[in-house]
Parts: sequence; C-alpha cells; structure tokens
Amino acid sequence: MLKNMISSRKYQGPRDFEWCVSTLCGLGFHSSMPGTLGSVAAFLVYILFPVPRYIILATVILGIYVSDAYSARKGVSDPSEVIIDEVAGVWIAMDSLPPFLFLPALFLFRVIDIIKPFPVNAFERLPGGWGIMADDCVGGLIVNLILIALQRFFSV
Repeated sequence: MLKNMISSRKYQGPRDFEWCVSTLCGLGFHSSMPGTLGSVAAFLVYILFPVPRYIILATVILGIYVSDAYSARKGVSDPSEVIIDEVAGVWIAMDSLPPFLFLPALFLFRVIDIIKPFPVNAFERLPGGWGIMADDCVGGLIVNLILIALQRFFSV
C-alpha cells in the first residue's frame, strides 16, 4: 500500500529548476511524510555543514520563487512534495543554537509544523510561494526563540 501511495504522487511535469529546488530533486515524492523527510534532510545537512545566515536567507528567497512557480504550474496552493520550506524552517530553528539543542529543534519544528498554532497558521494563508515559505519560517523562528529562552532560563 505504501508503495502505491508513493508512486501515485509522482510528478509528470517537467523536471526543471523549480521542480528540482522545491522538491529537493524529487525527494519530496519519496515518502508518505515528505515534510518529515525534508526536515530530516535539512537537519543532517546542518549537522555536517552549519549553514550561515546568508545561505538561509537565500534559501528563503529562492524558495518563495520556486515554490510559487511550481505550485502555480501544478494548480495546487501548497503541494505536499514541496519541501524547500521545511529546509528553511529547520535551518532557522537550528540557527545559532548549541549542538545539543539541534535534535530538540528538529522535534519542536515538526510539532509546530504539524499543529500550526497561531501565528504560524496566519502566515500559511499568504498567497503563493509567500504562504508556502512563511509558515515554516515563522515556525522555525518560534522554535529558535523558545530554545534560546529555555537555554538562558536554565543557564545551560
């Protein structure tokens, strides 16, 4: 059954730049939980190569463009296979944290991304690529601020 779910989601359109960046070269098609897969991929990249802020910002800007183009072409407001937003959100969540908080950042990001509390859900309603990217960026920022506050409160 899982194989049928994955194969039924394969994209039939052109595999161009927008497709490659927004789905991470098709990674978003290889799971019934593409957001989690994209988040884990971003987590692993950040562990191996801590991502500087200018790369995070460039990812957000590029993500707005490619996710908007891809979702418009597909005719879906927020296609589940678009996972560049999870990459940006996880990197924002992990930014400037000590390594022992990386795993909690990933976990909290996934929780917030799934339940979408306010204000995350408000940003999701923005049009096109802005809405696709903004909810995950705000979710990542919330996670980052929570973990920084906890770290300072407990002096660890």
